[in-house]
Amino acid sequence: MDTVAPTRTALSAPEIELSAPETHDALRRTLKPRHLTMIAMGGAIGTGLFVASGNTIATAGPGGALLAYVAIGFMVFLLMQSLGEMATYLPVSGAFEEYSTRFVSPSFGFAIGWNYWYNWAITVAAELVAAALIMRYWFPDTPSWIWSGLFLAILFGLNALSTRAYGESEFWFSLVKVVTIVLFLVLGILMIVGILGGESPGFRNWTDGEAPFVGGGAGILAIFMVAGFSFQGTELVGVAAGEAENPEKNVPKAIRTVFVRILLFYVGAIAVIGFLIPHTSPNLLGSGVEDISISPFTLVFENAGVLAAASVMNAVILTAILSAGNSGLYASTRMLWALAESGKAPRFLAKVNRRGVPMNALLATTTVGAACFLTTFIGDGAAYVWLVSTSGLAGFIVWMGIAWSHYRFRKAYTAQGHDLADLPYRARFFPLGPVIALVLCAVVILGQNYQAFAGDVDLRAALSAYIGLPLFLALWFGHKLVTGSKMVRYEDADLSRV
Repeated sequence: MDTVAPTRTALSAPEIELSAPETHDALRRTLKPRHLTMIAMGGAIGTGLFVASGNTIATAGPGGALLAYVAIGFMVFLLMQSLGEMATYLPVSGAFEEYSTRFVSPSFGFAIGWNYWYNWAITVAAELVAAALIMRYWFPDTPSWIWSGLFLAILFGLNALSTRAYGESEFWFSLVKVVTIVLFLVLGILMIVGILGGESPGFRNWTDGEAPFVGGGAGILAIFMVAGFSFQGTELVGVAAGEAENPEKNVPKAIRTVFVRILLFYVGAIAVIGFLIPHTSPNLLGSGVEDISISPFTLVFENAGVLAAASVMNAVILTAILSAGNSGLYASTRMLWALAESGKAPRFLAKVNRRGVPMNALLATTTVGAACFLTTFIGDGAAYVWLVSTSGLAGFIVWMGIAWSHYRFRKAYTAQGHDLADLPYRARFFPLGPVIALVLCAVVILGQNYQAFAGDVDLRAALSAYIGLPLFLALWFGHKLVTGSKMVRYEDADLSRV
């Protein structure tokens, strides 16, 4: 097996072979193609689909929800194309931080890297809270902190053992989610045509009342934001590319297959729910992690005659939460390691043990995640709510960074006289692809809580929704002020491979 030491040494030309001797200071390429595919796929399948999907139909109707998910799915397709081109050409665990530094500016890369690390470190804390809520279903009298501590120990152990252990665990976590969705789609179609669950509902739920579009454009815009958050995590393949076997072959494969499957799962699930459950159902409005019994997935499984449907879905939701926490710990650890490698974080965080695991970065990230979780016990938990709010926009900011970096990467590549035919993977629809993705991400960011500015301005709601944006800008321009870094010229961009 070829291994790669993803150092930041500038090499002489883009044609350099992606191989190097393995050392104890390097991450190791031990993630197989099936790991890479499931990491990318599983990153975007979580509670947003299993639990909150019903609420999107109640808000915008089956047609509105479907339209919003298709539009966001197209945006994600464009982003994955951009990421695929860069991650195949330069497969490093720093991913977005490295691309932003090389093709935009060192200050932008600094802000993107710390923004992404923070986002996933906080996500780990959020998943610990959610896992404890799920366990109340079976063990209502057990203190929540016991479950959160146990799950944190499990996630830490999986990540500390080896990269292969993380990839293997994420493969099985994701497989459970995928099998559940496939089963849901099959049973749902059988119920729609009247083979299961009694008489076929036909198109009744698509034509009753305000259906298929509820709330007009405002309803669709609201779901546009929710759908965007639901798809976050697909970019994990960019981070995992730094430890993938044969990235020139396997990264494009993951990019090509994952998007179609994820879009099929989301659009298919929304369509099935829209056919089987009226948008006026109070169960759709009430869907939440605290009450899985009224999740649209649970309702459909119960109507199909699946025994103990609520318990089954509870277990699936727990798997989805552990998967998100597992991926979050992995992604944030690798990003912190990459920041240290490039001099944007303390150097001791770049140390890698003999198993190829950046233990110092893992310990630091785990400590931050645990500390953020502990803020749920301070006062009424307001500190934790604000921490989560500040990370809410982080994923979209990274997506904008991917689109912008790709646009400048391609411009730099041609400006320096390289032939596009030599790219291992070429994104479609350039330059419109990254430009459209950039604009759509900006719409999502700016419009996610526009209601706070309607009529009397709700300052608290506005700050809660948008506080992540000024924090990112402070990182960007603060670094620029201190270091004096400038925008990278196309002719000077570092196109060397490692």
